[in-house]
Amino acid sequence: MREQITESLTGAIKAQDKRRMATLRLVTAAIKDRDVEARGQGRERVSEEEVLQILAKMIKQREESIRIYDEAGRHELAQQEREEADIIREFLPQQMDEEEVTETCAKAVEELEADGLRDMGKVMNHLKATYPGQMDFGKASCIVKSMLL
Repeated sequence: MREQITESLTGAIKAQDKRRMATLRLVTAAIKDRDVEARGQGRERVSEEEVLQILAKMIKQREESIRIYDEAGRHELAQQEREEADIIREFLPQQMDEEEVTETCAKAVEELEADGLRDMGKVMNHLKATYPGQMDFGKASCIVKSMLL
């Protein structure tokens, strides 16, 4: 994934696509920051799963900014954030739709034989390990909770 981001950045520089260049530089910087942090913990660099988490977090930040800008009537800034989020999404795996998330949650609850809210953490950890970057875990958490009640 790192190579893919680097190649896209190189392409954006050659094409002089300023929005894409700036966004991919932010992504690269965030990954490098995490690599430095990982070295401090005795690891070489962050894993692909952690890179997916970084990208998901960056998208979530932009979605929050979009909401704030739209509420404040700053539509041009909201559009800029949308464009950045779209660029970042290109590097994430295909997101599951709501129906797929519900089916996956039901399957996980059944596989792990979860029967109450005390098993919710176990189910969510399983989903996060099995489907990194493929679903909105906030929504999945609500679905799992409703299944376990």
